Amino acid sequence: MGMVFEMIEENMNKMDKCLSKYACLNKSALRLNDEKRDFRTDFFRDIDRIIYSLSYTRYIDKTQVFSNIANDNISKRMTHVQLVSKIARTIGRALNLNEDLIEAIALGHDIGHVPFGHVGEYILNDISVNCGEGFFNHNIQSIRTLMNVENNGLGSNITVQVLDGIMCHNGLLPKGKYYPQKKSIEDFLKQYNDSYSNKQVLIPMTLEGCVVRISDIIGYIGRDIEDAILIGKLDVNDIPLDIKNVLGVSNREIVNCVVKDIINNSINKPYLLLSDDVYDAIVKLKKFNNDHIYLKANSQEQISIYTKQFNYLFKKYLNDLNDENIDSDIYKVFLNNMDKKYIKSNTKERIVIDYIAGMTDDYFISQYKKCLKK
Repeated sequence: MGMVFEMIEENMNKMDKCLSKYACLNKSALRLNDEKRDFRTDFFRDIDRIIYSLSYTRYIDKTQVFSNIANDNISKRMTHVQLVSKIARTIGRALNLNEDLIEAIALGHDIGHVPFGHVGEYILNDISVNCGEGFFNHNIQSIRTLMNVENNGLGSNITVQVLDGIMCHNGLLPKGKYYPQKKSIEDFLKQYNDSYSNKQVLIPMTLEGCVVRISDIIGYIGRDIEDAILIGKLDVNDIPLDIKNVLGVSNREIVNCVVKDIINNSINKPYLLLSDDVYDAIVKLKKFNNDHIYLKANSQEQISIYTKQFNYLFKKYLNDLNDENIDSDIYKVFLNNMDKKYIKSNTKERIVIDYIAGMTDDYFISQYKKCLKK
């Protein structure tokens, strides 16, 4: 049996022998906690842990950009995550990088997103700051979810390279060569902990993490336009010519243009690089999307409603914890399933934030209506 195990393990690890010298090898994987050996590579195991997690399942009913739209063709968070994974693996394969590491980062990168997308995130951030729990950012909540909330509050023991790639996934590439930043486990943990009190620019520790970061942008910048056009929020003729002439118009054209540009400029290099024309066009398109899509995705009236609902539920659940109201769903649905270690090591405010952050859009709305009736 031992010889068979060794043979299977060798098959699983054979990609290390043919990866780029700039890739993160499977044998370099770091975990915060030691665990029993498995024939799968560490990053391959991380993919399994992420896709089988409860948080991954809830992607299916979380807002990407547009909420409460009666159109089944509009992207949800699940769609975006799968697009990012495919784009990133395409770039990774072309650059001969570790696709398992890339896939794990990509599939887990938005697990910390809250109901109603970035609008919900901004509201929950205000609540978190006001109650003394520090800044709330979805990338940091993704790490927290995988380290401290999943697996009944014991965490999933995901590798540091995957956690770091998830933590550093958001933000535009700086102009010029985009190198990964070498880090130890201690460096990663310090950046993670500091993120609750400091705004900081985070750079991934692997080139694979850098690939996911730019793929996140590629994954939404064109698809969000198509969604906006589909529901009549935008006309394709509104997009400036200087952007269309470089990147194209459709999501397919934009993805193809940027992916090819990255590959052509980054092959056999220890960094990622976009050409000046493509980089400048992406910056302009992000600003266009922000002004014409993201800032208009929700009316002020809708934002006010969400703000009221988030604050109401936060106060309601916090009161339930203080009063030890075991009939509350924060006990029945959330806390009763959690290990004692989770309950003892977190404030009541943090527990409520974790519960709300993990909700899908529909569950959030149903909880608000249910609490109002009581």
